[in-house]
Amino acid sequence: MAKIKITQIKSVIDRSERQKRTMQALGLRKINASVEVEANPAIIGMVKKVTHLVAIEKV
Repeated sequence: MAKIKITQIKSVIDRSERQKRTMQALGLRKINASVEVEANPAIIGMVKKVTHLVAIEKV
C-alpha cells in the first residue's frame, strides 16, 4: 500500500468526542503535527471522518 502524510490543520476544541478520539488514534495531538501512515482501508475511513480537520498528501 502507499503511504500518506496526514497533517492536523484545525483544532479539535468544540468537536465531538468521536472526532477527538479519531484524531488521537491517527497520532495527531497538536495543530501542524504530521504523521506518515500506510494507506489501508481502516486509516482511510478514519481520515474521511475528520477531513475538515486535516490535510492529506501522498508520499
